[in-house]
Amino acid sequence: MDGVLVIDKPEGLTSHDVVAAARRILGEKRIGHTGTLDPLATGVLPLACGRATRLVRFLTASDKDYDATMLFGVTTDTLDVTGEETSRSGRAPSRDALVTALRAFEGEQMQAPPAYSAKKVGGRRAYEFARRDEPVELAPVRVRVAHIELLAFAGDPSSSLGASRCRIALTCSAGFYVRSLVRDLGERLGTGATLEALRRTRSGDFTLDEAVDLDDVGRKRLDPSDSGSRIPDPALETLLIPLEKLLPAFPAVAVTAEGLIRVSHGQHVRPADVAGPMPASPAEWVRLLDGSGALVGLATPRPASGSLHPEVVLI
Repeated sequence: MDGVLVIDKPEGLTSHDVVAAARRILGEKRIGHTGTLDPLATGVLPLACGRATRLVRFLTASDKDYDATMLFGVTTDTLDVTGEETSRSGRAPSRDALVTALRAFEGEQMQAPPAYSAKKVGGRRAYEFARRDEPVELAPVRVRVAHIELLAFAGDPSSSLGASRCRIALTCSAGFYVRSLVRDLGERLGTGATLEALRRTRSGDFTLDEAVDLDDVGRKRLDPSDSGSRIPDPALETLLIPLEKLLPAFPAVAVTAEGLIRVSHGQHVRPADVAGPMPASPAEWVRLLDGSGALVGLATPRPASGSLHPEVVLI
């Protein structure tokens, strides 16, 4: 099975748990997720299946959208409500102070990842140090917030949130930690804060509209030729986003029969090997399609020769 399966991750499971379940259900060993979600978080978790695993590095690099609820006046060691409480101020900000503070996080910034994270330090995950109360220093990384908005505030008359809470929506770059944002926001406001709920509503080109529940993917049927094995229900194929629909922002060219042979051997694709013009505008990556429109590779332009070099071959 080749393509991307977009799961609406339930709360309580790790991204690894979801991948393991999908491998069992689909009977496909080659499955990887395209961006970790904490157990507390729910929402869009794209799983690259089969040959699509070769595209994971492109799929993980995209911006993400989140809907987050935070609790003021409390901090925890994990920066969310699943952790141990480390302080309690009992204070909450005013709405005006909160809006002003949120605006300060728009744009590029250096962000320190949480100690309880999957970041590697000396070959070990940071959370392994944190769980053993061993000191760990994570270097700040450059991240970007394209948009941040206050959706609801406990002090608003129309709000259904409990006391000392707010709900925000944000668009951020890959590698951004919402838990770190909540920590930094609580420090800026002088109240302390911790993440209470998080839902990813978009990951790159994938949204909740395409996401399916893990339980729905679990439908199986017995293989009549072998009573001891199980194969995926054919309906599961319809849940996959096929290779040719991935990375639509990259320009595409269709290759000829000769061009297809050259792609399969990792050889430069010349203008004569393309059924149509080469990409008119400069592009870092170009999708290579066969005569039927199927994605057969990704190439980088070679301006000096006017050719395309297949860097990722999918045939």
